[in-house]
Amino acid sequence: MKLHTLTPKEGSIKSSKRIARGQGSGRGGTATRGHNGAKSRAGYSKKIGFEGGQMPLQRRVPKFGFKPLNKIVYKPLNLGILQGLVDSSSKTELGLEDFVGAGLAAKKDKVKLLGGGEVSSKVEVSVHKASKSAIEAIEKAGGKVILL
Repeated sequence: MKLHTLTPKEGSIKSSKRIARGQGSGRGGTATRGHNGAKSRAGYSKKIGFEGGQMPLQRRVPKFGFKPLNKIVYKPLNLGILQGLVDSSSKTELGLEDFVGAGLAAKKDKVKLLGGGEVSSKVEVSVHKASKSAIEAIEKAGGKVILL
């Protein structure tokens, strides 16, 4: 450490500009804010999306459709994945905890069983919803679907 490398801590020294301290300072009068307009006035804050009076992008772009606030979204689970889970864990009863443990769904997710793939094991599955083809395939293999 040498004297010529020392610098004051960041933020400890104020800017050398002293604005709005009279005409003699060279920065008096408008105090570097320019003349009229919103930016020159006290209390100015630019609103999000403001484009200088031009129609903002979020108002220019067309909007379509309707998005319901209380829509229920189901996490899909195909029979092929279910069979893989049965083979790896050798369980005959599968529920939401097993799907969460395998990383197929989150704790708060609602699960829907779909008919993609095949199931050959007799298994009892607890899900929130299931397609007709999935229910038929599981019952054909001797299993059972319980809707929560």
